[in-house]
Amino acid sequence: MATPKTVLITGSTSGIGLSIARKFAQQGCNVVFNGLEADGAQIAQQVADEYGIQHRFYGVNIMDTGKLQDMLQGAHDAFGTIDILVNNAGVQFVCPVEDFPDEKWDLILGVNLTAAFHTTKAVWKGMKENKWGRIINIASAHGLVASEFKSAYIAAKHGLVGFTKCTALEGAPYGITVNAICPGYVHTPIVEAQIGDQMKAHQMDRDEVIKKVLLGKQAIKEFIPVEAISDMVVYMASDAAQQMTGTAVPIDGGWTAQ
Repeated sequence: MATPKTVLITGSTSGIGLSIARKFAQQGCNVVFNGLEADGAQIAQQVADEYGIQHRFYGVNIMDTGKLQDMLQGAHDAFGTIDILVNNAGVQFVCPVEDFPDEKWDLILGVNLTAAFHTTKAVWKGMKENKWGRIINIASAHGLVASEFKSAYIAAKHGLVGFTKCTALEGAPYGITVNAICPGYVHTPIVEAQIGDQMKAHQMDRDEVIKKVLLGKQAIKEFIPVEAISDMVVYMASDAAQQMTGTAVPIDGGWTAQ
């Protein structure tokens, strides 16, 4: 029997990350969970029990580089290698640039971009030695286009797309592929929080914000199903995608076609 691959997913106890974790668990992978939910350990255990996989859970804030390194070392000690890395954790804040709090800028750049640098750097040596690795960065349609009031998030996600391209070139000689997925609006806890922020920023009610702001730029006026993202992640991690690297694939209901 082939040795199960090990996947580490940041922000994997809710939303997109949890869906990704479940998809890899279905394939029998070892899953390293990370999240800040109070019941994160129980969520991870439930997925592991459902699919009969080995797992680890780390409830660490990836802005804490020391604890982030401890998580990566613990995962390596448990499973020997990290074959697949999914940089999924993200935070958002909506505010006009002239009022944008400095600490929110630092937080958003740290979680959405800098943490991906640290995790990628940490797994790189092992992937090079194994001549195989898959890194998938969950960017955003906002990594390709801009909207008002999201200066930090858009800067971070554009940066993540650029980081994806650079590391894809560096990894190509060693069997490491690096790709990004750029979702439109998926109805996750982050997006739910944005609805309230956008209501204040635009002086609109909830339904108006969803229709005119969130989905206003999507040709298909529906939230993106979370499974559309997790299915693409699993494909990008497969051998079938070995010639696919350095891409930023939009799953955005036609948003960036305009």
